[in-house]
Amino acid sequence: MNVKIQNAFLSGVINAIPSKSYAHRIAICNFFAGNNPDACCGGFTSNDITITENCLRGLLKKVNVIDCGESGSTLRFMLPLCAVLGGEYTFIGHGKLMQRPNAELFAVMREHGVEIKQDDCIKLKGKLTSGIYRIRGDISSQYVSGLLMALPTLDGDSEIVLTTPLVSAPYVEITLEVLDKFDIEIIKQENGFKIKGNQVYKGNGSPEGDWSNSAFFLCAGAINGNITVKGLNLSSKQGDKQIIDVLKLAGANVEISDCGITVKKSKLKAFTYDAEDCPDLVPITAVLGAYADGVSVIKNVSRLKIKESDRIESTLAMLKSFGIKGDCDGENFTVYGGKPICGCADTFNDHRLAMSSAILALGAQGVSEIIDAQSANKSYPTFFEDYNSLGGKANAI
Repeated sequence: MNVKIQNAFLSGVINAIPSKSYAHRIAICNFFAGNNPDACCGGFTSNDITITENCLRGLLKKVNVIDCGESGSTLRFMLPLCAVLGGEYTFIGHGKLMQRPNAELFAVMREHGVEIKQDDCIKLKGKLTSGIYRIRGDISSQYVSGLLMALPTLDGDSEIVLTTPLVSAPYVEITLEVLDKFDIEIIKQENGFKIKGNQVYKGNGSPEGDWSNSAFFLCAGAINGNITVKGLNLSSKQGDKQIIDVLKLAGANVEISDCGITVKKSKLKAFTYDAEDCPDLVPITAVLGAYADGVSVIKNVSRLKIKESDRIESTLAMLKSFGIKGDCDGENFTVYGGKPICGCADTFNDHRLAMSSAILALGAQGVSEIIDAQSANKSYPTFFEDYNSLGGKANAI
């Protein structure tokens, strides 16, 4: 589905959708607790969450082909989960999923009793054993989160030792918070975690509002709108709540009250921020930089190359299609603010590019086009519905 978008002023109130990060983890904890694996999202779902829930339902029916769709979280959480259950499993994926790095996770699982082979799919055989898991923390925090959820169920105590600093640490904090709600005890150490074995999952949980996806509408308010987002936890473990700091750095008019977070159209200025703990914010903050006076710099972006798309190249292509200059030296992403013109943006089948392009089109004169805009369904299926409810002019073609 392609979408035509005209420039528009967005105004009104929306509710934050449930956090995808929390929902993945709650679904898995529900599975271990013997609950319905549904992530308790109050009827809301997205492609990635549906995929995780379908995988868990399949395991309850003794299915051994695990279709992880395009979800990196699903794959990296399901691998250790299936390994602690034991048996033989085949993991399949779509899009770029099977090209994303997993070698570190495979290696540490092989050291603890599991056979893993990968070609077009991943084949796993055996049962994971407890012990010391030494693993790098600078490739994906999802490796650590997956192990943290699986290892407490094993006979015997385990320990995760991080051999490098942990990136995207807030995502692991979310995992620890959800585990605590299910009565699972994890002891944090200076370079890792101690995990008592034979623990039993108890309880349930529900996801809080999603800062990652709310960031699109918060930035839309600053660019060309007056938008209030309700249902966000200001004390959240989600790293993407950093969007508030980025907006303030850019000079945006941000008001926080009991009614929600309101961001109004502002004269934006160049900013610099470190994206190491919140890489998902890079595409939308690059859009913010496109409307800011001066040169904005987003630091520590190298891991963006291994997302749903190569988000360095796809974000640069998005900016270029709207007449905005950007460049990247591999670590630092630079945006040269200006006046975006109407463009035709390829999403590269990446949900965050689809939504970022829609926000970039808000102040561009004329009619813009987004190619494969349905990729937003991966995390936010009602994005364009919410966009239009605020006065947006997005129409499928």
